[in-house]
Parts: sequence; structure tokens; C-alpha cells
Amino acid sequence: MSDTIRQIGFVQVDSVSTVARAHHMILYARHHRYRPGTLTRLLDQRLLFEGWTHDASLIPMAFWPYWRRRFRTAEAALRERWGDRHGRDLSQCDEVLARIRDNGPTLSRDFEEEKSSAGWWNWQPSKVALEFLWRTGQLSVCHREAFQKVYDLTERVVPPDIHAHEVSDEEIVDWAAEAALERLGFATPRQLADFFELITTAEAEGWLSRNAGRLRRIGITLADGTVRPAYAFADGAPLETAGPTARLRVVSPFDPMVRDRRRTETLFDFHYRIEIYVPKPKRRYGYYVFPILEGDRFVGRIDMTRGNSGALEVTGVWPEPGVRFGAARARALEAELTRLARFAGCEGVVFLDGWLRD
Repeated sequence: MSDTIRQIGFVQVDSVSTVARAHHMILYARHHRYRPGTLTRLLDQRLLFEGWTHDASLIPMAFWPYWRRRFRTAEAALRERWGDRHGRDLSQCDEVLARIRDNGPTLSRDFEEEKSSAGWWNWQPSKVALEFLWRTGQLSVCHREAFQKVYDLTERVVPPDIHAHEVSDEEIVDWAAEAALERLGFATPRQLADFFELITTAEAEGWLSRNAGRLRRIGITLADGTVRPAYAFADGAPLETAGPTARLRVVSPFDPMVRDRRRTETLFDFHYRIEIYVPKPKRRYGYYVFPILEGDRFVGRIDMTRGNSGALEVTGVWPEPGVRFGAARARALEAELTRLARFAGCEGVVFLDGWLRD
């Protein structure tokens, strides 16, 4: 499983669990034998660290040195954003850091509990301090308890040889651009920069120019028939992958496959937006709708949740234009949902009335 995460690049962590948490759904979609305990073991073995890409993500520990730049740039940005713009109090950083240094791994709720017994322990400032220290690399998440982060000093979490490994900005740009292209197969400069969000588009363009001899400029035919220039490795090796399985898969909204919404739409003609923050009357589909992948195309989206009965309840399925959910596809969907229900600990699958939408 650690090889799979390395191949993906990162696995985004999300707190919403209508069926199962996003990081588990991402890995289960690729390996149906995956179980959540595997991820916990990888974290305990220090093969992964929790860091920031587009959001909180689980990242191979070997990549940690390349996040040094992210830690440096985060400090100035967060001081401006949290302090100057929103008035968040960062005054407790030194106290929080000292407490964890002296007492070891600490949950954020440990500070909350002391709010009434220690004058300077104020929940909001201490919580902000914890997040600031984590985002700037001074603290690391050593594990989670009931999905709450448990923080410790970074030097006590990151293995010594990795923690001691220094990399220059030039090395970070080279690694981030190359690693992104290996995982994307082909990309524009913006897509290279956006993959890990460690470098700028201008830096990605510079890397492409410096490595022109190893690369080839290609034309990608988009879903609307237009051709867009992109770059790939000249030897084409990263593009030589096994063909997609015809098996129907439910994809997490935070899966790297659909995280870049623009790329997903231009390549697959699949417009997807998560509607968690959209007021219910304005939602087009539902609170937390999952894309449905079949082979090499998205055939629809599904709204489902763990019901009060303990079953996986399907509220709605919206086929994509031109896709028909006949008997065969409906059986394939039910079979996949039955496997997913078993993985999520649900007692079977229930299709609610009117589940197949126009």
C-alpha cells in the first residue's frame, strides 16, 4: 500500500464520513482488499507524514525534505492571513511548543480542557498556535485519535536521516516538477505546479525549458475535440500503463484523479463540484455526491450515506448525458456498492424510491 501512495503522490485527508473517510475511499477504489488499519500501520511505522498540499494530506515520508520550502513560506503567509487579516492570536506558540516539548504527544483537546484551570490557556489561541506550528513544520502529527490530530515535535516524528536531509530550492523545483509529470503522464506548466503546490507556474516553465531534451511537446485532444499542447517524457515510459478496468468504481470527491476539476472536465467532459458548502435549496445533486467511474469514463454520480438502519442508503444516481443505466449497469453498480458497504461496515445496500434520476 505504501507503493500505491507513492505512485499517487499523496492522499488527501477529510473529516466528512458519509460512507467512509476520503483517504480510505481513495485507497479502497484502487485496492478492494485495502482496510483502514493498513493506513494506521503505515503512519505508525513513519512511512507517511501528514502535511499540506491543497489541503491536509498523507504523503510518503521520503518526500518530507521537499516540504521544507512549504514550511518556510507558510510562516509569513499565515502570519499575514491569520494575524493581520483575521486577528487570530498567535501569541501562545512558544508556550504550546514548550508544553509539547516537555509533555510529549498532545491532542488539541488537552489545551481545551485546561481552559478554566490555567489563565493563559485559551482554546482559540492555543488551537491556532497548534495549527500554525504544524503548518510551519515545527510540530508534526504523530497519529490521530478519533480523527483528532495528536501533535509532537517534528524531530521526534520524522526519522533522523530524513529530518537531517537538506535540499535547495533548485532541488525542490526539480523534484516537484518531475514527480508531478511522472504521476500525471502529461501536463501543462500550471498542472505541474498545482499537483503538489510546492512550486510556481513560472518555476515549472523553467524546469520544462531546462529539461527540453528529456521531454516532448505533444497535443492532447480534449473532450470537446480541441487540441491543447502539453508535455510528456520523451521516452513515454510513464504513459505505458495498464488499461483501465471495466469494473465500475465509486470515486472520492478528493481523489487526485478528480481533484483538478478543470483537468477532469477538459479530459473527460465531466463537470464535478462538491456541494457541501452550497445551501441545500441551491444544490443540483446533493451534499456529498461521489463520481462514478467505468473504464476510462465517468458515467454518473451518486448520493449515498450510511442510514439510521445501518445500511448504505442510495438517495440518487444521476447518469451522465448519453449514459443509460440499464439492467446490466444497474447490476454492476449494485455489486460495487455491496462491496463498498462491506468495506464501510454497512449492513447491505438500500436503494430509496426514485433513486435513478434524470
